[in-house]
Amino acid sequence: MQAFKISKRQQEIIDCAGKILSKSGISGLTTKNLALEMKFSESALYRHFKSKGKIIESMLAYMEHDMDQRLGEAVQSKDTPIEQFQAMFSSQFDFFSKNSHFVVAAFSDGLMEESRAINQAIKKIMAVKYKHLMPIIQTGQKQGDFTDKIDAKQLIHIVMGTFRLMMFKWRMDDFKFDIKKEGDKHIQALLTLMS
Repeated sequence: MQAFKISKRQQEIIDCAGKILSKSGISGLTTKNLALEMKFSESALYRHFKSKGKIIESMLAYMEHDMDQRLGEAVQSKDTPIEQFQAMFSSQFDFFSKNSHFVVAAFSDGLMEESRAINQAIKKIMAVKYKHLMPIIQTGQKQGDFTDKIDAKQLIHIVMGTFRLMMFKWRMDDFKFDIKKEGDKHIQALLTLMS
């Protein structure tokens, strides 16, 4: 993966766009609303990003880069596949608890209809999760920690689908429940199902 580079001002714009997405959805994220929130003109906004789509693409690229680094570090610090699985998802729940606006960016069906580039950015995020999860599942199956009665790819689809559903539910509940606490329960439930 190539290095992700962004200026401090672009990061501020991305964070602000994420907060608007969380509050008002994709229809509320306009360059006019974003410029008002940032307290500068739309033309100043265009000096940093060419379009609303480019802002969303950068938000997703930031998330992809952060996730790749973070999950790599989380997994590396643990010895067994079960510990690695727990660390990987704990890291995700911790990140989203501090950055709930990224949930809207990564798990919004409306965003996928915005552009091919945004669709590709979302696919890259999924690929990062897959990249880190596949070796954990395969090693766990070889060592007998996880069932080998289900193909590793199918197990990943089940795990990622469960994670996506939980994030969607959290978003629909306006982020009111403790995602880390509920996330830990989900991790344990998944591990029970996979053993």
